[in-house]
Amino acid sequence: MPIDASQLPQAPPEYAAEQLGDRMGMEILSATPDAVVGRIPVAGNRQPYGLLHGGASGVLAETLGSMLSALHVMPGKLPVGLELGCTHHRSATSGYVTGTARPVHVGRTTSTSEIVLVDDEGRRVCTAKLTCVHRDLPSQEGDLPSQEGDRPSQEGDRPSQEGDRPPQEG
Repeated sequence: MPIDASQLPQAPPEYAAEQLGDRMGMEILSATPDAVVGRIPVAGNRQPYGLLHGGASGVLAETLGSMLSALHVMPGKLPVGLELGCTHHRSATSGYVTGTARPVHVGRTTSTSEIVLVDDEGRRVCTAKLTCVHRDLPSQEGDLPSQEGDRPSQEGDRPSQEGDRPPQEG
């Protein structure tokens, strides 16, 4: 059963100052299980030639799509981005780029969203598709991975022994 946007978890205090969306000036305008809408300014998010950086479009798209998935699968599961694809249709040079994420598929183990980004005139700047995998939450609240590569083991993880193979029994 979907949750309300106010129930989405916030970043732990030790990560609060490191949120990329905040650094980019991202604003979430609305969030429901049907659509998540947010925007970023072009100013401060440009590539060297004065255009909105394509990576900024990707960050906005992934943030909106992940929030949409979270509204569907939390509190029991944690959506984690699995694949993001962005097609850039036109450049944005000023104002804001606004994105709207809508669900394409919400299943038990994955969800896929389409995210459409438009400029201030409503012209499509980018179309993105995000697929998230729904992972089990860590066993204790606040028990998020603390270092790069440090994460709770998951069922189906591959062994990490020498040669990446389990020992042979003889």
